[in-house]
Amino acid sequence: MISIKQINEKDIDLCYELDSNSISLWSKKQWANESKKEGTKIFALLNTNLIVGICVFQVVLDEAQINYFVVSQRFRKKGFGSQLMSYLIKKCEKLNLKKLLLEVSQSNVTAERFYSRFDFYTVGIRKNYYKDGSDALLKEKKLSTK
Repeated sequence: MISIKQINEKDIDLCYELDSNSISLWSKKQWANESKKEGTKIFALLNTNLIVGICVFQVVLDEAQINYFVVSQRFRKKGFGSQLMSYLIKKCEKLNLKKLLLEVSQSNVTAERFYSRFDFYTVGIRKNYYKDGSDALLKEKKLSTK
């Protein structure tokens, strides 16, 4: 059974474990720090009781920045990422946020295609932003508020 739940500090080890086995973006300390930031929300997508996806976003005034979004390698291309993103978009719309922001490596074509399916469009570029020298594409999605 698929479910989505908000993660708190006691689940940070599970987030770190998924991160370590996928994109290895943050250290355990960074995960702990992220979970304590004001306005930050962490959601996990679960398949039965196994965390298969994580989204971290931070609300600032009337917009949200996606700081982390991943689905476990073995659960990709099965609709899990779309479920998590759809949930996030609905959550942000309920919070009456005007836009959703993120950055993605220009070399990550799969992620770029994924985000474009949700109507994210490129609004800027950070040259040589990543360790491998690739540019970061700054993406934005306008949200419909009620």
